[in-house]
Amino acid sequence: MDAVLSTIWSPLRDTAPMALFFILLAVIVKRAAILEAMRRVRREATTNVLLFAINSMIVAPLVAIPFLTITGIVDGERWFAGFWAGVPGVVVLLVTILLIDLVAYWRHRLEHHPALWRYHATHHADTAIHWLSVHRKHPVGKALSMLVDLLLVLALGLPVWAIVLAGVIRTWWGTFIHADVPWTLGPLGKVLISPAAHRLHHIRDEALMGTNYGNTVTLWDRLFGTYVDPAPYIDCETGIEEGTRGLLGELARPWEKRYRADATLAGEAGAA
Repeated sequence: MDAVLSTIWSPLRDTAPMALFFILLAVIVKRAAILEAMRRVRREATTNVLLFAINSMIVAPLVAIPFLTITGIVDGERWFAGFWAGVPGVVVLLVTILLIDLVAYWRHRLEHHPALWRYHATHHADTAIHWLSVHRKHPVGKALSMLVDLLLVLALGLPVWAIVLAGVIRTWWGTFIHADVPWTLGPLGKVLISPAAHRLHHIRDEALMGTNYGNTVTLWDRLFGTYVDPAPYIDCETGIEEGTRGLLGELARPWEKRYRADATLAGEAGAA
């Protein structure tokens, strides 16, 4: 269980190598334009780093107790541990990634419903999307993903090593697809979510924003009809109509009048 819990802390643990890798990537890709790129993202990047610090150092510890309670209830090791022991490790890891992505896909898709959008809008607010945009998450949204995304693999008794390794892979890939690079990844992009495909998900267009929900693979978007080829939308404008905010503005965003009204209408529609 300690190993599973460590997946909560993996983004914090991986911060230094991630920062080095993606800063070097930005320098290589941007070259002479790197200083202008840094100036453009400076304000939003500061907000993202502060949200990351809050989510890692305050939200994660607070969520740990209910997370452990839930994992104790849905722990599938008692029933399935023997089954996975007989499956090749590569297959176990692939299944783990796919199943976590499946749950995260539906959690993410539900976050675009008006009832939850008020908490998810923060993540779409960056007008200059970059690798730190992956950390632009409202604490409520961060807590939701931490509590939900691992439920299926825990219920099915997937081994701890596979859950931890899948978490590391998904964290790195999730950061990569937020990088400001116009890459579709060619044929590989048909299988894996590319930076261009995820940028399309962040487009400043509410209709197209409801596409490409996946974190790692395109499988679930293709299966459920939400995948859109990003090729026609390379370097599209990102952000939301309500605009970006600083730290306090993003923390308060869900309780702004517009979002409260949308959530109320969504609740009334659901009740009807």
